[in-house]
Amino acid sequence: MADTNDTNLPRSGKKLMGNGISRRSVVKGLGAASMVPFALSAPNVLAADKTIRFLNAEPSADSVRAMRFAAAQYEKETGIKVQMDSVPGGKAFEKLQTSIQSGRPYDIGTLSFFGDVLLLANEKKIVPLNSIIKKYEWGPKILYPVNGDNFWYPYDYNLCWINYRKDIYAAKSLSEPQNWDQYMGNLASVTGTGEGQLASGVVHPIGSNGATNYTAFGYMWANGVRLFDDNWNVILDSPEILPKAAEYVDFMADLTQYMPPSPMQADWPNLVGDFQGGIISHTPGTGRLIDQMNMTMPDKAQQVSSFLYPSKDGKKFAVNHGYDGWVVLDTAMTDEALKFLEWFSDEHLINFLHSSPVHYQPTRLDIYEDARWLAHPALETFADIIAMQKRVLNDPDVIIRSIDTEGPEPDVRAGKVFRSYALPEMLQDRILNGLSGEDSVKAAAAKIRKVIAS
Repeated sequence: MADTNDTNLPRSGKKLMGNGISRRSVVKGLGAASMVPFALSAPNVLAADKTIRFLNAEPSADSVRAMRFAAAQYEKETGIKVQMDSVPGGKAFEKLQTSIQSGRPYDIGTLSFFGDVLLLANEKKIVPLNSIIKKYEWGPKILYPVNGDNFWYPYDYNLCWINYRKDIYAAKSLSEPQNWDQYMGNLASVTGTGEGQLASGVVHPIGSNGATNYTAFGYMWANGVRLFDDNWNVILDSPEILPKAAEYVDFMADLTQYMPPSPMQADWPNLVGDFQGGIISHTPGTGRLIDQMNMTMPDKAQQVSSFLYPSKDGKKFAVNHGYDGWVVLDTAMTDEALKFLEWFSDEHLINFLHSSPVHYQPTRLDIYEDARWLAHPALETFADIIAMQKRVLNDPDVIIRSIDTEGPEPDVRAGKVFRSYALPEMLQDRILNGLSGEDSVKAAAAKIRKVIAS
Protein backbone atom coordinates (compact mmCIF):
# COMPACT_ATOMS: atom_id res chain seq x y z
CA MET A 1 0.00 0.00 0.00
CA ALA A 2 1.30 3.47 -0.85
CA ASP A 3 2.31 5.84 1.92
CA THR A 4 -0.65 8.17 2.38
CA ASN A 5 1.71 10.92 3.52
CA ASP A 6 3.51 10.95 0.17
CA THR A 7 3.00 14.51 -1.12
CA ASN A 8 3.50 13.36 -4.69
CA LEU A 9 0.24 11.43 -4.65
CA PRO A 10 -2.87 13.06 -6.15
CA ARG A 11 -5.50 14.37 -3.81
CA SER A 12 -8.41 11.99 -3.28
CA GLY A 13 -11.90 13.07 -4.26
CA LYS A 14 -15.18 11.91 -2.80
CA LYS A 15 -17.24 9.31 -4.65
CA LEU A 16 -19.15 10.94 -7.47
CA MET A 17 -21.90 10.32 -9.95
CA GLY A 18 -25.02 9.85 -7.94
CA ASN A 19 -28.30 9.85 -9.84
CA GLY A 20 -27.67 6.26 -10.85
CA ILE A 21 -24.46 6.94 -12.74
CA SER A 22 -21.76 4.35 -12.21
CA ARG A 23 -18.25 4.13 -13.52
CA ARG A 24 -19.34 1.21 -15.69
CA SER A 25 -22.23 3.17 -17.19
CA VAL A 26 -20.06 6.16 -17.97
CA VAL A 27 -17.41 4.07 -19.66
CA LYS A 28 -20.02 2.12 -21.62
CA GLY A 29 -21.96 5.25 -22.44
CA LEU A 30 -19.09 7.12 -24.03
CA GLY A 31 -17.65 4.20 -25.91
CA ALA A 32 -15.18 2.08 -24.00
CA ALA A 33 -13.65 0.76 -27.17
CA SER A 34 -12.49 4.22 -28.20
CA MET A 35 -11.04 5.20 -24.83
CA VAL A 36 -7.43 5.12 -23.79
CA PRO A 37 -7.17 3.24 -20.47
CA PHE A 38 -6.47 5.37 -17.45
CA ALA A 39 -3.26 4.72 -15.58
CA LEU A 40 -3.66 3.43 -12.05
CA SER A 41 -0.32 4.66 -10.77
CA ALA A 42 0.30 8.04 -9.16
CA PRO A 43 1.21 10.90 -11.53
CA ASN A 44 4.92 11.24 -12.08
CA VAL A 45 4.95 14.97 -11.39
CA LEU A 46 6.93 16.58 -8.59
CA ALA A 47 5.46 19.64 -6.93
CA ALA A 48 9.02 20.84 -6.47
CA ASP A 49 9.22 21.30 -10.25
CA LYS A 50 6.83 24.25 -9.90
CA THR A 51 5.57 23.79 -13.43
CA ILE A 52 1.85 23.82 -14.21
CA ARG A 53 1.04 21.96 -17.43
CA PHE A 54 -1.93 23.52 -19.23
CA LEU A 55 -3.57 21.91 -22.26
CA ASN A 56 -5.13 24.69 -24.32
CA ALA A 57 -7.66 23.71 -27.00
CA GLU A 58 -8.04 27.15 -28.56
CA PRO A 59 -5.17 27.03 -31.08
CA SER A 60 -5.74 30.29 -32.98
CA ALA A 61 -2.69 32.53 -32.99
CA ASP A 62 -4.35 35.31 -30.97
CA SER A 63 -5.72 32.91 -28.35
CA VAL A 64 -2.37 31.15 -27.97
CA ARG A 65 -0.66 34.52 -27.63
CA ALA A 66 -3.08 35.55 -24.88
CA MET A 67 -2.51 32.31 -22.97
CA ARG A 68 1.26 32.46 -23.30
CA PHE A 69 1.29 36.09 -22.20
CA ALA A 70 -0.67 35.16 -19.07
CA ALA A 71 1.71 32.27 -18.40
CA ALA A 72 4.74 34.54 -18.70
CA GLN A 73 3.17 37.13 -16.40
CA TYR A 74 2.33 34.49 -13.80
CA GLU A 75 5.87 33.14 -13.81
CA LYS A 76 7.20 36.67 -13.42
CA GLU A 77 4.95 37.29 -10.42
CA THR A 78 5.17 33.91 -8.67
CA GLY A 79 8.19 32.05 -10.02
CA ILE A 80 5.91 29.19 -11.08
CA LYS A 81 6.19 28.24 -14.73
CA VAL A 82 3.03 27.52 -16.75
CA GLN A 83 3.70 25.31 -19.75
CA MET A 84 1.09 25.98 -22.45
CA ASP A 85 0.50 23.19 -24.97
CA SER A 86 -2.11 23.79 -27.67
CA VAL A 87 -4.16 21.29 -29.69
CA PRO A 88 -7.34 21.53 -31.81
CA GLY A 89 -10.49 21.23 -29.72
CA GLY A 90 -11.38 17.84 -31.14
CA LYS A 91 -8.08 16.38 -29.93
CA ALA A 92 -8.14 17.71 -26.36
CA PHE A 93 -9.83 14.81 -24.58
CA GLU A 94 -7.65 12.24 -26.31
CA LYS A 95 -4.57 14.25 -25.34
CA LEU A 96 -5.72 14.42 -21.71
CA GLN A 97 -6.33 10.67 -21.62
CA THR A 98 -2.91 9.99 -23.09
CA SER A 99 -1.26 12.21 -20.49
CA ILE A 100 -3.05 10.35 -17.69
CA GLN A 101 -2.08 6.98 -19.15
CA SER A 102 1.55 8.05 -19.32
CA GLY A 103 1.57 8.88 -15.61
CA ARG A 104 2.24 12.55 -16.32
CA PRO A 105 -1.17 14.17 -16.62
CA TYR A 106 -1.79 17.77 -17.47
CA ASP A 107 -2.72 19.92 -14.50
CA ILE A 108 -5.33 21.96 -16.39
CA GLY A 109 -7.20 20.91 -19.51
CA THR A 110 -9.76 22.29 -21.95
CA LEU A 111 -12.92 20.33 -22.79
CA SER A 112 -15.80 21.02 -25.16
CA PHE A 113 -18.06 18.04 -24.43
CA PHE A 114 -19.64 17.67 -21.01
CA GLY A 115 -19.77 13.89 -21.29
CA ASP A 116 -15.98 13.96 -21.10
CA VAL A 117 -16.19 16.04 -17.92
CA LEU A 118 -18.54 13.44 -16.43
CA LEU A 119 -16.16 10.65 -17.33
CA LEU A 120 -13.14 12.33 -15.76
CA ALA A 121 -15.09 13.27 -12.64
CA ASN A 122 -16.33 9.72 -12.19
CA GLU A 123 -12.78 8.44 -12.57
CA LYS A 124 -11.68 11.00 -9.93
CA LYS A 125 -9.23 12.48 -12.39
CA ILE A 126 -10.47 16.06 -11.91
CA VAL A 127 -11.25 18.09 -8.80
CA PRO A 128 -14.15 20.41 -7.91
CA LEU A 129 -13.72 24.12 -8.63
CA ASN A 130 -16.37 25.25 -6.16
CA SER A 131 -14.27 27.90 -4.42
CA ILE A 132 -13.56 29.63 -7.74
CA ILE A 133 -17.03 29.21 -9.21
CA LYS A 134 -18.82 30.68 -6.20
CA LYS A 135 -16.93 33.97 -6.56
CA TYR A 136 -18.94 34.96 -9.62
CA GLU A 137 -22.47 35.26 -10.94
CA TRP A 138 -23.01 33.04 -13.96
CA GLY A 139 -25.36 33.08 -16.91
CA PRO A 140 -28.07 30.45 -17.49
CA LYS A 141 -27.43 26.85 -18.48
CA ILE A 142 -23.65 26.90 -18.26
CA LEU A 143 -22.37 25.41 -14.99
CA TYR A 144 -23.93 21.89 -14.96
CA PRO A 145 -22.97 20.86 -11.40
CA VAL A 146 -22.61 17.17 -10.64
CA ASN A 147 -23.95 16.16 -7.24
CA GLY A 148 -23.49 19.74 -6.09
CA ASP A 149 -19.90 20.06 -7.30
CA ASN A 150 -18.70 22.18 -10.20
CA PHE A 151 -15.95 20.37 -12.06
CA TRP A 152 -15.33 22.85 -14.81
CA TYR A 153 -14.86 26.55 -15.41
CA PRO A 154 -16.87 27.49 -18.52
CA TYR A 155 -15.21 30.37 -20.34
CA ASP A 156 -17.55 30.87 -23.31
CA TYR A 157 -21.04 29.94 -24.44
CA ASN A 158 -20.08 28.99 -28.00
CA LEU A 159 -23.71 29.32 -29.10
CA CYS A 160 -24.89 28.60 -32.63
CA TRP A 161 -27.27 31.00 -34.42
CA ILE A 162 -27.84 32.12 -38.03
CA ASN A 163 -25.38 34.57 -39.61
CA TYR A 164 -26.69 36.43 -42.65
CA ARG A 165 -25.79 39.11 -45.20
CA LYS A 166 -27.48 42.27 -43.96
CA ASP A 167 -26.44 44.20 -47.09
CA ILE A 168 -28.50 41.80 -49.20
CA TYR A 169 -31.38 42.13 -46.76
CA ALA A 170 -31.18 45.92 -46.98
CA ALA A 171 -31.19 45.86 -50.78
CA LYS A 172 -34.35 43.74 -50.73
CA SER A 173 -35.94 45.68 -47.82
CA LEU A 174 -36.12 42.48 -45.76
CA SER A 175 -36.26 42.20 -41.99
CA GLU A 176 -34.94 39.41 -39.79
CA PRO A 177 -37.39 36.49 -39.88
CA GLN A 178 -39.59 35.97 -36.85
CA ASN A 179 -41.06 32.63 -37.96
CA TRP A 180 -40.54 29.89 -40.54
CA ASP A 181 -42.79 31.41 -43.19
CA GLN A 182 -40.92 34.71 -43.07
CA TYR A 183 -37.62 32.85 -43.23
CA MET A 184 -38.67 30.88 -46.30
CA GLY A 185 -39.91 34.09 -47.91
CA ASN A 186 -36.58 35.79 -47.29
CA LEU A 187 -34.69 32.85 -48.74
CA ALA A 188 -36.86 32.87 -51.84
CA SER A 189 -36.20 36.59 -52.28
CA VAL A 190 -32.40 36.39 -52.04
CA THR A 191 -31.79 33.08 -53.85
CA GLY A 192 -31.44 32.80 -57.60
CA THR A 193 -29.58 34.36 -60.53
CA GLY A 194 -31.08 37.84 -60.47
CA GLU A 195 -29.71 41.10 -59.14
CA GLY A 196 -29.01 41.01 -55.41
CA GLN A 197 -29.37 37.23 -55.29
CA LEU A 198 -26.90 34.44 -54.54
CA ALA A 199 -26.88 30.90 -55.88
CA SER A 200 -28.11 29.37 -52.62
CA GLY A 201 -29.75 30.62 -49.47
CA VAL A 202 -28.37 28.59 -46.58
CA VAL A 203 -26.34 25.48 -45.85
CA HIS A 204 -27.30 22.96 -43.19
CA PRO A 205 -25.31 19.71 -42.96
CA ILE A 206 -27.55 16.67 -42.54
CA GLY A 207 -24.89 13.94 -42.46
CA SER A 208 -24.00 11.83 -39.44
CA ASN A 209 -21.43 14.24 -38.06
CA GLY A 210 -20.80 16.87 -35.42
CA ALA A 211 -21.61 19.74 -37.77
CA THR A 212 -25.17 18.47 -38.13
CA ASN A 213 -25.55 17.92 -34.39
CA TYR A 214 -24.42 21.49 -33.74
CA THR A 215 -26.06 23.50 -36.53
CA ALA A 216 -29.22 21.75 -37.73
CA PHE A 217 -31.46 21.52 -34.68
CA GLY A 218 -31.91 25.09 -33.48
CA TYR A 219 -35.26 25.32 -35.29
CA MET A 220 -36.32 22.13 -33.52
CA TRP A 221 -35.50 23.49 -30.05
CA ALA A 222 -37.30 26.74 -30.89
CA ASN A 223 -40.37 24.72 -31.86
CA GLY A 224 -40.58 23.25 -28.37
CA VAL A 225 -39.07 19.82 -28.98
CA ARG A 226 -37.44 17.98 -26.08
CA LEU A 227 -35.93 14.51 -26.03
CA PHE A 228 -36.50 13.49 -22.39
CA ASP A 229 -38.83 14.24 -19.51
CA ASP A 230 -37.62 14.76 -15.95
CA ASN A 231 -37.33 11.00 -15.42
CA TRP A 232 -35.28 10.30 -18.56
CA ASN A 233 -38.21 8.86 -20.47
CA VAL A 234 -37.91 9.47 -24.22
CA ILE A 235 -40.71 11.85 -25.20
CA LEU A 236 -39.68 12.70 -28.78
CA ASP A 237 -42.62 10.66 -30.12
CA SER A 238 -45.06 11.55 -27.34
CA PRO A 239 -48.46 13.07 -28.26
CA GLU A 240 -47.19 16.50 -27.17
CA ILE A 241 -43.80 16.49 -28.91
CA LEU A 242 -44.33 14.34 -32.02
CA PRO A 243 -46.30 16.97 -34.00
CA LYS A 244 -43.71 19.65 -33.21
CA ALA A 245 -40.82 17.40 -34.22
CA ALA A 246 -42.60 16.34 -37.42
CA GLU A 247 -43.16 20.00 -38.30
CA TYR A 248 -39.44 20.55 -37.87
CA VAL A 249 -38.28 17.73 -40.15
CA ASP A 250 -40.83 18.77 -42.79
CA PHE A 251 -39.49 22.33 -42.56
CA MET A 252 -35.93 21.09 -43.02
CA ALA A 253 -37.02 19.12 -46.07
CA ASP A 254 -38.55 22.29 -47.53
CA LEU A 255 -35.39 24.21 -46.68
CA THR A 256 -33.25 21.98 -48.91
CA GLN A 257 -34.57 23.76 -52.01
CA TYR A 258 -32.49 26.76 -50.93
CA MET A 259 -29.37 24.76 -50.02
CA PRO A 260 -26.36 23.95 -52.21
CA PRO A 261 -26.42 20.44 -53.69
CA SER A 262 -25.55 17.41 -51.54
CA PRO A 263 -26.28 18.57 -47.96
CA MET A 264 -25.36 15.03 -46.89
CA GLN A 265 -21.73 15.85 -47.73
CA ALA A 266 -21.78 19.34 -46.19
CA ASP A 267 -19.51 19.86 -43.18
CA TRP A 268 -17.70 22.56 -41.22
CA PRO A 269 -15.74 24.03 -44.19
CA ASN A 270 -18.96 24.66 -46.13
CA LEU A 271 -20.45 26.68 -43.28
CA VAL A 272 -17.61 29.20 -43.55
CA GLY A 273 -16.33 28.88 -47.11
CA ASP A 274 -19.70 29.00 -48.87
CA PHE A 275 -20.65 32.12 -46.91
CA GLN A 276 -17.36 33.97 -47.37
CA GLY A 277 -17.27 32.92 -51.01
CA GLY A 278 -20.63 34.47 -51.81
CA ILE A 279 -22.43 31.19 -52.52
CA ILE A 280 -24.96 31.46 -49.68
CA SER A 281 -26.55 34.41 -47.89
CA HIS A 282 -27.16 32.61 -44.56
CA THR A 283 -25.10 30.16 -42.54
CA PRO A 284 -25.51 28.67 -39.08
CA GLY A 285 -22.53 29.30 -36.84
CA THR A 286 -20.96 31.41 -34.14
CA GLY A 287 -19.14 34.69 -33.78
CA ARG A 288 -15.95 32.96 -34.93
CA LEU A 289 -17.01 33.60 -38.53
CA ILE A 290 -17.35 37.33 -37.84
CA ASP A 291 -14.02 37.51 -36.02
CA GLN A 292 -12.22 35.71 -38.85
CA MET A 293 -13.79 37.90 -41.50
CA ASN A 294 -13.02 41.02 -39.48
CA MET A 295 -9.33 40.15 -39.64
CA THR A 296 -9.12 39.22 -43.31
CA MET A 297 -12.03 41.04 -44.99
CA PRO A 298 -13.26 43.72 -42.57
CA ASP A 299 -15.50 45.49 -45.08
CA LYS A 300 -17.40 42.27 -45.76
CA ALA A 301 -17.51 41.46 -42.04
CA GLN A 302 -19.43 44.66 -41.38
CA GLN A 303 -22.12 43.43 -43.79
CA VAL A 304 -22.83 40.42 -41.55
CA SER A 305 -25.38 40.25 -38.77
CA SER A 306 -27.10 37.41 -36.93
CA PHE A 307 -30.50 36.23 -35.80
CA LEU A 308 -31.80 33.46 -33.55
CA TYR A 309 -33.36 30.25 -34.83
CA PRO A 310 -37.10 31.01 -35.06
CA SER A 311 -39.98 28.66 -34.27
CA LYS A 312 -42.82 27.91 -36.66
CA ASP A 313 -45.21 30.38 -35.03
CA GLY A 314 -42.60 32.94 -33.97
CA LYS A 315 -43.41 32.73 -30.27
CA LYS A 316 -40.06 31.20 -29.29
CA PHE A 317 -36.48 31.41 -30.52
CA ALA A 318 -33.43 29.27 -29.84
CA VAL A 319 -29.69 28.89 -30.00
CA ASN A 320 -27.89 25.58 -30.07
CA HIS A 321 -25.63 25.23 -27.05
CA GLY A 322 -21.90 24.84 -27.53
CA TYR A 323 -19.85 25.73 -24.40
CA ASP A 324 -16.15 25.34 -23.64
CA GLY A 325 -14.45 25.09 -20.27
CA TRP A 326 -11.39 24.26 -18.22
CA VAL A 327 -10.92 21.41 -15.76
CA VAL A 328 -8.24 20.95 -13.11
CA LEU A 329 -6.82 17.46 -12.86
CA ASP A 330 -5.93 15.63 -9.66
CA THR A 331 -2.14 15.86 -9.66
CA ALA A 332 0.69 16.86 -7.38
CA MET A 333 0.29 20.39 -8.76
CA THR A 334 -3.47 20.65 -8.21
CA ASP A 335 -3.24 23.33 -5.54
CA GLU A 336 -0.94 25.44 -7.70
CA ALA A 337 -3.18 24.87 -10.72
CA LEU A 338 -6.20 26.10 -8.76
CA LYS A 339 -4.30 29.20 -7.71
CA PHE A 340 -3.31 29.90 -11.30
CA LEU A 341 -6.86 29.41 -12.61
CA GLU A 342 -8.24 31.81 -10.00
CA TRP A 343 -5.53 34.38 -10.79
CA PHE A 344 -6.10 33.98 -14.52
CA SER A 345 -9.85 34.36 -14.07
CA ASP A 346 -9.40 37.73 -12.38
CA GLU A 347 -6.41 39.10 -14.27
CA HIS A 348 -6.27 37.67 -17.80
CA LEU A 349 -9.58 36.05 -18.77
CA ILE A 350 -10.83 39.20 -20.48
CA ASN A 351 -7.61 39.49 -22.47
CA PHE A 352 -8.15 35.90 -23.61
CA LEU A 353 -11.80 36.57 -24.51
CA HIS A 354 -10.64 39.52 -26.61
CA SER A 355 -8.62 37.14 -28.79
CA SER A 356 -11.94 36.31 -30.50
CA PRO A 357 -14.24 38.99 -29.10
CA VAL A 358 -17.51 38.22 -30.88
CA HIS A 359 -17.08 34.46 -30.65
CA TYR A 360 -16.08 34.20 -26.99
CA GLN A 361 -19.37 35.17 -25.39
CA PRO A 362 -18.72 35.57 -21.64
CA THR A 363 -20.33 33.12 -19.26
CA ARG A 364 -19.85 35.35 -16.21
CA LEU A 365 -22.41 38.13 -15.92
CA ASP A 366 -19.99 40.57 -14.27
CA ILE A 367 -17.87 40.67 -17.42
CA TYR A 368 -20.66 42.30 -19.44
CA GLU A 369 -20.31 45.39 -17.21
CA ASP A 370 -16.51 45.31 -16.99
CA ALA A 371 -14.92 48.33 -18.66
CA ARG A 372 -11.96 46.19 -19.70
CA TRP A 373 -14.19 43.87 -21.74
CA LEU A 374 -16.26 46.72 -23.17
CA ALA A 375 -13.09 48.43 -24.39
CA HIS A 376 -12.66 46.16 -27.42
CA PRO A 377 -13.70 48.05 -30.58
CA ALA A 378 -15.28 44.95 -32.14
CA LEU A 379 -17.99 45.07 -29.49
CA GLU A 380 -19.04 48.44 -30.91
CA THR A 381 -18.60 47.44 -34.55
CA PHE A 382 -20.84 44.41 -34.07
CA ALA A 383 -23.10 45.89 -31.40
CA ASP A 384 -26.18 44.29 -32.97
CA ILE A 385 -24.70 40.80 -32.55
CA ILE A 386 -23.58 41.53 -28.98
CA ALA A 387 -27.10 42.73 -28.18
CA MET A 388 -28.47 39.46 -29.55
CA GLN A 389 -26.04 37.52 -27.33
CA LYS A 390 -27.22 39.43 -24.27
CA ARG A 391 -30.83 38.76 -25.23
CA VAL A 392 -30.12 35.03 -25.07
CA LEU A 393 -29.22 35.39 -21.39
CA ASN A 394 -32.26 37.42 -20.38
CA ASP A 395 -35.22 36.69 -22.67
CA PRO A 396 -37.50 33.90 -21.38
CA ASP A 397 -38.66 33.31 -24.95
CA VAL A 398 -35.16 32.25 -26.03
CA ILE A 399 -34.26 28.58 -25.54
CA ILE A 400 -30.68 27.36 -25.00
CA ARG A 401 -30.52 23.66 -25.80
CA SER A 402 -28.36 20.98 -27.40
CA ILE A 403 -28.44 17.23 -27.81
CA ASP A 404 -25.60 16.63 -25.35
CA THR A 405 -27.16 18.79 -22.62
CA GLU A 406 -30.68 17.36 -22.91
CA GLY A 407 -32.35 15.82 -19.89
CA PRO A 408 -33.00 16.90 -16.31
CA GLU A 409 -29.34 16.80 -15.20
CA PRO A 410 -25.83 16.11 -16.53
CA ASP A 411 -25.80 12.48 -17.57
CA VAL A 412 -24.06 10.20 -20.04
CA ARG A 413 -27.34 9.33 -21.71
CA ALA A 414 -27.45 12.68 -23.48
CA GLY A 415 -23.88 12.16 -24.64
CA LYS A 416 -24.76 8.74 -25.97
CA VAL A 417 -27.55 10.22 -28.07
CA PHE A 418 -25.18 12.90 -29.38
CA ARG A 419 -22.64 10.31 -30.51
CA SER A 420 -25.25 7.93 -31.92
CA TYR A 421 -26.31 10.45 -34.61
CA ALA A 422 -29.91 9.37 -34.15
CA LEU A 423 -31.16 12.89 -34.86
CA PRO A 424 -29.11 13.45 -38.04
CA GLU A 425 -30.46 10.09 -39.20
CA MET A 426 -33.95 11.42 -38.51
CA LEU A 427 -33.28 14.19 -41.03
CA GLN A 428 -31.86 11.70 -43.51
CA ASP A 429 -34.94 9.49 -43.20
CA ARG A 430 -37.19 12.43 -44.07
CA ILE A 431 -35.06 14.19 -46.69
CA LEU A 432 -33.31 11.29 -48.43
CA ASN A 433 -35.19 8.10 -47.61
CA GLY A 434 -38.77 9.18 -48.23
CA LEU A 435 -40.23 8.66 -44.75
CA SER A 436 -42.97 10.97 -43.59
CA GLY A 437 -42.23 13.54 -40.92
CA GLU A 438 -43.95 11.55 -38.18
CA ASP A 439 -42.41 8.24 -39.22
CA SER A 440 -38.90 9.69 -39.26
CA VAL A 441 -39.43 11.08 -35.75
CA LYS A 442 -40.80 7.77 -34.48
CA ALA A 443 -37.79 5.94 -35.92
CA ALA A 444 -35.44 8.38 -34.18
CA ALA A 445 -37.23 7.93 -30.85
CA ALA A 446 -36.87 4.16 -31.15
CA LYS A 447 -33.14 4.53 -31.85
CA ILE A 448 -32.70 6.81 -28.84
CA ARG A 449 -34.42 4.32 -26.53
CA LYS A 450 -32.12 1.60 -27.79
CA VAL A 451 -29.01 3.76 -27.42
CA ILE A 452 -29.64 4.84 -23.84
CA ALA A 453 -30.53 1.29 -22.81
CA SER A 454 -27.21 -0.12 -24.01
